[in-house]
Amino acid sequence: MANAITPVTHAVPAAVKETQAQAAPQAAVTPKAPQPQPQAAAKTTAPKDTVQISTAAQTALQESRETSTQTAKEASRGDRQAARLLAKEAAAKKA
Repeated sequence: MANAITPVTHAVPAAVKETQAQAAPQAAVTPKAPQPQPQAAAKTTAPKDTVQISTAAQTALQESRETSTQTAKEASRGDRQAARLLAKEAAAKKA
């Protein structure tokens, strides 16, 4: 059985409402000067990760980025993988 999805509303506690009501008039009467940012937060950087990709993965990535013109050149020079790829593409065009 399907149940209807209804939006959920969150109740704001009374203490929060009072704090917001009191803070609004003060902000309107006296503008506050911007607070300086702590220097420690500005200097922290995220840790850097290094990744090493295997030779086989690098080769596969290079082959996937290869253009059809480059594949044709490689196939004409005797690259068997390029020749298989061209044959596969030609069969796909016929189907």
